[in-house]
Amino acid sequence: MNRLDYRSEPSQRMQLRLQRGLHKDPSVLLSDVSVASSQEYAYLIRTDIGGQEFWITFDTGSSDLWVVSSDCTSPDCQGITRYSSSSSSTLTLSDQPFKLIYLMGSVLGTVGTETVTLGPYEISSQTFALANQTSGLGLSVTGNSGILGLSFPLAASIPLTSGRPILDNLFTHFDDQHRFFAFKLGRNESQDVSHSDSSLTIGELDSSLTNDTSQFVFTPVFASTPGEYDFWKLPMQQITINAQVLPLTRSLVHGAPSPIAVLDTGTTLILGPTGDVDAFWYAIGTGGSTKYNQQTQTWQVRCDRAVDVRIKLGNSDSAKEYPLHPADVSWAEGKTQDGWCTGGIQANNGVDSGDWLLGAVFLRNVYAIHQGTTRSNPPMIGLLNMTDPFTALAEFTSSRGKDPAPPPSLLRAGSSATEVRDTVATCVACGVCGFLIGAIGIVIYRLRQRRRSQGQVHI
Repeated sequence: MNRLDYRSEPSQRMQLRLQRGLHKDPSVLLSDVSVASSQEYAYLIRTDIGGQEFWITFDTGSSDLWVVSSDCTSPDCQGITRYSSSSSSTLTLSDQPFKLIYLMGSVLGTVGTETVTLGPYEISSQTFALANQTSGLGLSVTGNSGILGLSFPLAASIPLTSGRPILDNLFTHFDDQHRFFAFKLGRNESQDVSHSDSSLTIGELDSSLTNDTSQFVFTPVFASTPGEYDFWKLPMQQITINAQVLPLTRSLVHGAPSPIAVLDTGTTLILGPTGDVDAFWYAIGTGGSTKYNQQTQTWQVRCDRAVDVRIKLGNSDSAKEYPLHPADVSWAEGKTQDGWCTGGIQANNGVDSGDWLLGAVFLRNVYAIHQGTTRSNPPMIGLLNMTDPFTALAEFTSSRGKDPAPPPSLLRAGSSATEVRDTVATCVACGVCGFLIGAIGIVIYRLRQRRRSQGQVHI
């Protein structure tokens, strides 16, 4: 039986820290993009589990809570704070095994229950997992001791028969007005959390950002099956590049009238279908300002490439554009090489529960509310734009220098990514055919000339 207690503290804003590191996070979508060589970000939240404090990944793209156990001897577990079973008087372990296999890494362990404290809230008998073995997650680099998943129960790997996910337990104890959490992912890398510009609150807004929910645009969470929700996702209508519309390919999600985007704080980049992503970088790449790196299988862009990219999210009748800071498109957070940066948008064809995954490079540009189900509304996502495109462009140019490349250009208005690809393929095919026909014509001409000179011409 879970119990939620409120522990009075000066502020309900929880300590959320941005940490740079080689971060190979799980994704709600399978992805064929390799970003192992990129220096990525992790957003870590301070969590108390059984009276022991940890920094763990704040992840809206999963639903399970797990922490590394002191029994873990894998190289991935070394040098980080680990949970000690012997130091807790509230731990209950089951014989239920826990196994998660991510795109890059895996976790093995055991399911149990423990007292968990998030900010001012204490949850007794919370289901979680003790990881006895981890691999390929880069935990020791980020100082990350586990993952706090804040998505829906349907996305949980721990069987619901073993207990409810932490977000479900939190929301159960809140009235309709306060059944939400809100977050803003910052850019400040200071290890001093008092200087952090990231924010996570439960049941109230961060007054330093806003106190007015009417400023947000709310959209119901998309559900392929009515009433069944897995991840925080919403329709994605279009992408614009310097006010030019990049049409998107049709959604592969059942019942979706437009592409579906998943909001995932546990992933760094924006991931989308290969055709759309290729068309995006072709459009931006005028003047040789983009290239595809075959070795890392990632798009790269000149670090001074200044473009105004906006993503339009929401249902068709209420969708709103959200600008990206140019530094999130030309991503120089890791190593740059000869003026080339990693593109903030990369390809992903392994569609699972959505067509696009919007990671931190998008979420750093908004203040987000994730509202649970109420008596009058389904789960909702509220977004408030936090990036002024003109100010952001001025900051980018001041930091990176003037962009010498010509303006971006789409192939033609109204062309979808598939049409762009098909047009290129048709042009190539026509060119090849023309070359072959020309070559055959030359051979025939020369043969006729040779025969004419020998008096053996036959038509």
